[in-house]
Amino acid sequence: MRDQRAAETKRVEPDFGGWREGELLALAATSLVVGLAVGGLSASFRLLLVEADRLRDGLVTWAHSFGGGGLLLPVLLCAAAATIAAWLVRRFSPYASGSGIPHVENVLREELPPAPASLILIKFFGGVLAIGGGLALGREGPSVQMGATIGNLFGQSFGLPWRTRRVLLAAGAGAGLAAAFNAPVAGAVFVLEELVRQFELHVAIAALGASATAIWASQAILGPAPDFHVEALAFADPRSSPLYFIFGAVAGTVAVIYCRALLVAIAAAKRLDQLRPELSAALVGAAVGGLAWFAPNLVGGGDDLTQLALLAPQALPGLSLVFVLRFALGPASYATGAPGGIFAPMLVLGAQLGLIYGQICSLARPDLIVQPVAFALVGMAAFFAAVVRAPLTAIVLVTEMTSDATLLLPMLAASFCAMVAPTFAREPPIYDSLRERALPGRQETGIPQSEDAFEPPPAPLPQEGAE
Repeated sequence: MRDQRAAETKRVEPDFGGWREGELLALAATSLVVGLAVGGLSASFRLLLVEADRLRDGLVTWAHSFGGGGLLLPVLLCAAAATIAAWLVRRFSPYASGSGIPHVENVLREELPPAPASLILIKFFGGVLAIGGGLALGREGPSVQMGATIGNLFGQSFGLPWRTRRVLLAAGAGAGLAAAFNAPVAGAVFVLEELVRQFELHVAIAALGASATAIWASQAILGPAPDFHVEALAFADPRSSPLYFIFGAVAGTVAVIYCRALLVAIAAAKRLDQLRPELSAALVGAAVGGLAWFAPNLVGGGDDLTQLALLAPQALPGLSLVFVLRFALGPASYATGAPGGIFAPMLVLGAQLGLIYGQICSLARPDLIVQPVAFALVGMAAFFAAVVRAPLTAIVLVTEMTSDATLLLPMLAASFCAMVAPTFAREPPIYDSLRERALPGRQETGIPQSEDAFEPPPAPLPQEGAE
């Protein structure tokens, strides 16, 4: 009896997955500092992008005062901005190309070395030139890669081993996403679901801490308001549930086309740049400048377009035309190699696709209570889930960005079918494709392995629950 009582009261030792308590405490404390630095940098980056957008719009308006000849001004300026951004990447930091998330994933897999500190400058100012110059790229890619670099640099400065720096690198990346979209939970979920793709206690602790302080720093600069305003939406009519499942399949099918278009554009741009470096950036930038002359709200990251889709229904012909233009502009912009992500452009396409589908449903099924704006919100999550294959990140991200949780069930239904469609089409997640393409690119561009002190551990890191 005494032995039984002793067994019942015996204290169960916590399992830290091979980490000592002191190591976890140091990791948690460092992650808070990393988050503060990432949040401040990401907020500054976003503020500068806002000013760059205003400057671009002001220049386009001023150019109109010269009549038709003024068209040359935005064409030349946007082409120059895109060309300089791509040149900065090629000349000083090839790892800064594009989103940067594929590079972060390769570093976490120990297939590429971490980026040097110089990447932060190239990503920051190159991103301002590219996105501010009108390319359809998102701020989240630069924020994620800069955050990952900051995490690794903090680890280096504190003399921490690679396995701890690896966690700080992942946490910094999540903090960058959190600060870019004012979505702290999504930043932590993104780390676990997309970057490391498994639940690791130490990674979860660091990701949560870094995302929390990143948001605190970001909101101290930008304010606490959500990214998008949505009028109060009613819960979805249960009779309309099949419409959301069907929409998910539609979004998944469009996502397959989008992923393939992105890869085709990258291959075409590579061939052009073999003829003359930065030729693709110059051509796309010139096209963006011409588009900005006629419709300045269609270029850039596209937050205004997403917000417009979340406000009210629009004329279907015009909305469809804008969707087609943005669909083409996104892959073309990314293929230039200029710094910028694909998250924000995907949210634009998802919202517009959902709004188009919702308006068609409201016309075809007047007997149902259909909210077209609700489909726009659901479309953001479904299209993201289909392209990236990270449904939890998609749902949490959209919920935090809109501060609306009434459509969680429709988002779940649509994301389910949006995941199924590209999976059965055997279309890999976009970051898997981009990550694999980044590996031979390192050899082709001659990036030296010694670009950073990369010291992978001699043995794989212990997994959760390992003895």
